[in-house]
Amino acid sequence: MFLDSAINQTFRLASSVVELRQYTLKPNRRETLIALFDREFVETQEATGMTVIGQFRDLDRPDMFVWLRGFEDMAARRRALTAFYEGPVWAAHKDAANATMIDSDDVLLLRPAWADAGFNLTGLQRPAIAAPGKASNENPLPGFVEISIHHLRRGAEAGFVEAFRREAAARLAAHGARLLGAFTTEHAENTFPRLPVRVDENVFITVSRFDDEAAHARHGSAPDAWPYLAKPTQTLRLAPTSRSLLR
Repeated sequence: MFLDSAINQTFRLASSVVELRQYTLKPNRRETLIALFDREFVETQEATGMTVIGQFRDLDRPDMFVWLRGFEDMAARRRALTAFYEGPVWAAHKDAANATMIDSDDVLLLRPAWADAGFNLTGLQRPAIAAPGKASNENPLPGFVEISIHHLRRGAEAGFVEAFRREAAARLAAHGARLLGAFTTEHAENTFPRLPVRVDENVFITVSRFDDEAAHARHGSAPDAWPYLAKPTQTLRLAPTSRSLLR
């Protein structure tokens, strides 16, 4: 096992299907789940063909764990999830994982909003598992990742994406923020119904990195999106765990 160094692994462009998963945990159990997840559920999921893109502490909700994983397509998603959730690693650790959770069904199934809007993971290296007994820094890098979930009216997707690319994307770059990815709802049938997804949602999601609160304040608000929205935008401010690939 590699300890205290980056794993020598080069990641491809992230997949065309992405899950955004938000878990509500029992009080004071988040660190327990993160330690278990980062130790047992990263390489073992990726061995089935999926990509564990990022896992995060929610900075504003102390009992929320948020993570992203990607798949080549919906058929590959079914194969990978079947292999993992019917495999020995999940069987060995599912009770411990489930014991930390109140709800794990807040899941959005997504696809890139335009051709190159997916996560570019090329060349990224995942930090290795820390040595036993050595504490990891909860947020080893400054800044934070922000996920904005825009709930759109049906038929408003094209107009909102155009407005975002015309106005908000340039403003992000101008103020030193980095757009990591942009996604819309994948409306395909859930190929692994054992894990529910929010099938009635119609969203546009951005994932951005801000170096600090000042950069976030300079960015300001999103474009005038109200004609497109079905309900208010949800914003998640997230700190990557020590083994998150997306940082």
